[in-house]
Amino acid sequence: MKPLPQQIQHLIREAILAAQQDGTLPVFDLPEISVNPAKKADQGDYGSPVALALAKPAGKKPLDIADAIKLHFPQADFLQSVEVAPPGFVNFRLSENWVRQQVRTIIAAGETFGQQDIGHGKKAQVEFVSANPTGPLHIGRTRGAILGDTLANLLMECGWTVEREYYFNNAGAQMTLLGNSLKARYLQSLGQDAELPENGYQGDYLITVAEELKAEVGSAWMQADWKPFKEYAEARIFKMIETTLARVGIKFDHFFNEQFVYDDQSVWEVLEQLRSKGFIYEAVTREGAAEDELDKARKENLTKPAVWFRSTQLGDKEDRVVVKSNGEPTYVLPDIAYHINKLGRGFERIIDVFGTDHIIEAQTVARGLQALGYDASKVDVVLHQFVTFGENKMSTRAGNYVTLDDLIDEVGRDVVRYFMLARSADSHLDFNFEKAKEQSNENPVYYIQNAHVRCCGIFRQVEQNGYPENWDEGADLSLLGAGELAFIRKALELPEQLVFAYENLAPHQIAFWALDLARVFHPLYDDVRVLHSEVPEALARARLQFYRMARVVFVRVLGIMGMTAPERM
Repeated sequence: MKPLPQQIQHLIREAILAAQQDGTLPVFDLPEISVNPAKKADQGDYGSPVALALAKPAGKKPLDIADAIKLHFPQADFLQSVEVAPPGFVNFRLSENWVRQQVRTIIAAGETFGQQDIGHGKKAQVEFVSANPTGPLHIGRTRGAILGDTLANLLMECGWTVEREYYFNNAGAQMTLLGNSLKARYLQSLGQDAELPENGYQGDYLITVAEELKAEVGSAWMQADWKPFKEYAEARIFKMIETTLARVGIKFDHFFNEQFVYDDQSVWEVLEQLRSKGFIYEAVTREGAAEDELDKARKENLTKPAVWFRSTQLGDKEDRVVVKSNGEPTYVLPDIAYHINKLGRGFERIIDVFGTDHIIEAQTVARGLQALGYDASKVDVVLHQFVTFGENKMSTRAGNYVTLDDLIDEVGRDVVRYFMLARSADSHLDFNFEKAKEQSNENPVYYIQNAHVRCCGIFRQVEQNGYPENWDEGADLSLLGAGELAFIRKALELPEQLVFAYENLAPHQIAFWALDLARVFHPLYDDVRVLHSEVPEALARARLQFYRMARVVFVRVLGIMGMTAPERM
């Protein structure tokens, strides 16, 4: 089912073209036509300000244009009326008979209700989490995990073939430090006097890993260097990460090691390609550096040049280092090579989910792709603010953090997912632990899921009273009242909500809408009974079919957010 605003847009366009063809309106290029849900009930269900936008190109008053649109508007079975309102709005009311029949349409669609075919099966990739395997996932990483997984769900709902990817680096100084930290913990487990290295990883998780290692190898590794410890820690921590993510319903299709772009030499190939196109130079300071930067370099006696990317030629405010003066690449160079690898794997759309501290890196990678002639528009970056947990400051190295496992243990998978989604990615998120633990309508997760539970309870009651499973089949839906119609109208918004969230990379929109849906449902539930002595059988059967439809919609929206739909609470 196409979103209703899209269907109305198409009909408005047909009406304008028909009015132009018979001379009621002059010929002009049609702008983009907006159709929005009505803000007030007396305005109908949807409205469009299109006549106001056309006043200048048409050279007519908005009301006259609106009248012309109404006059030429095609017949549509889902619309009851087309109305004109000053100063030139065109409003639309849905047919109540059509709305009632959508109960059966939604039930028949089931788990596909609302799906779109925007991607036409093309390949998309979403990269998220991408934490190096140095420790358990803390809640600071959780927001990107839930955002990325839900974005992948949205792409799939909109017709893309999606691959979830985890990018990591198991080399470099951090991993050396991890190996030396585990070695110290291992020696301590054997009763040796060993100290953690300076700035080493202090978390208790390494004590646990060290005990597991001792149980496997005894004292055989006492004289080993840091390397086998690093490999052991990496394997154990990655297993922890995968297990933890599975607890919130996240499973990756592919893990990509940064080392690959070094092994296949693509990092250095990217550098030489940028050099051949005139985007690379070597200098102690950037070209056009300010005097204070030059003074600083002289005072620090910097003489060895770094390798710079002339990103200013592509709109950047300053050039960026891609290889440090010690010969080590910055994050940018392997990331450009990695994104070239992604494009080479045939992905037509790539979404990267990063914390806001990666904004400069993401922009520089995009400019690097552009410099090399790749279509950087295929890459979208979703930046999210970090999560705080009261006064807790999270650091894997310092061992001062709340893990995702801790959070799941306290509040459960569904609460974690919803609370991480329930604010826009660019908004700060302070996780409200007390509200998250509540089992009441104050907790939005409980409130949404309880709507599904109530639907299931009705069907259990029908079964207990001995009615057949298909008792509501063929029910007379014309008996449904205003309350049920209000909920059906809300349910019919799911396709447009999906498209909006997809187009704007805004999964929080689905979380907002799910709560709104529950707010329409719960007051209705108290009034619209099924098995009650005062409810005639025909009406009971119609209402039962209504609740069957409502259950489908709640399962759908919870599933899109990666949450479960419990039958009892």
